[in-house]
Amino acid sequence: MIICDTHCDTLYMRALQPQETPCVTMEAMRAGGMSLQTCTLFAGSQGVNGQPYQKAMAEYAAFERLERDEGWQKVNSPLEAEDGKVKILLSVEGGEIFEGNPARVQEFYERGVRMAALTWNNENEIGFPAKGGSREGIKPQGWEILKEMARLRMAADTSHLNEAGFWDLIDRHSQPPMASHSCAKALCDHFRNLSDDQIRAMVKRGGWIGVNFYPYFLRSDGQATVEDIVCHIDHMCQLGAQKHVGFGSDFDGIGCTPVGCESPAKISAILEGLRCRGYSEAAIEDIAGRNFLDYYRRLGWTA
Repeated sequence: MIICDTHCDTLYMRALQPQETPCVTMEAMRAGGMSLQTCTLFAGSQGVNGQPYQKAMAEYAAFERLERDEGWQKVNSPLEAEDGKVKILLSVEGGEIFEGNPARVQEFYERGVRMAALTWNNENEIGFPAKGGSREGIKPQGWEILKEMARLRMAADTSHLNEAGFWDLIDRHSQPPMASHSCAKALCDHFRNLSDDQIRAMVKRGGWIGVNFYPYFLRSDGQATVEDIVCHIDHMCQLGAQKHVGFGSDFDGIGCTPVGCESPAKISAILEGLRCRGYSEAAIEDIAGRNFLDYYRRLGWTA
């Protein structure tokens, strides 16, 4: 079975928080049967004033060390994912890393980045975060960045983006967007989560959603277990997303994890939870990874 996870902050931890112990390790990924782990280059919490490009370069250097010293293998296309082999896909979190310059998009593409979350929790040259409550959409400079991303078939990630920006992407972007690590607002009313209307729109537009494992996005009291991850996946499936949903753990970027899913080694617990809900093996394989690969096929990627 191909298993994909579309978000972790392990490279930021490795590069800029070396005192921390990451849960995403080669041993954990192998134990969980991970086929494709997306590792993000995170802009950092200070936004445009926090040297986001330099932070991303430090994280990329950390990845190169993992390649050299621990055998981590980067893919050029998500469709290189294979059952039984651990491979790494690179992403960007916080479009301020591009510094408002479309040429930066090409630069990161050449380094292997295949998706970019347009914002984190800060306003930048592209748009506005969900956290700020702005009702403004994608900025003119943002559309220039998005045009270059579409040319390169780099996925536009709406996780952390405000709702106005989300609807701009649904209505105006030439490629279907995705949300790499977001949950369902109907089950947990958090500003980072997607409404039912947003989930339906993502399905209709041909997008994709990775359910986040952060306990406070899964339950308002933060007392989440594996069953809560399953509930969010199931809720999205009930809205038509059975071919458009999967995993976006946010491992190493969250301060706590759901009971029973503390690292990639425990991903099988989610699969078993779906079985207990009556999902077929074919549907489970879709959710585990095939949906994500099919999303990239819709962007124009081929094996």
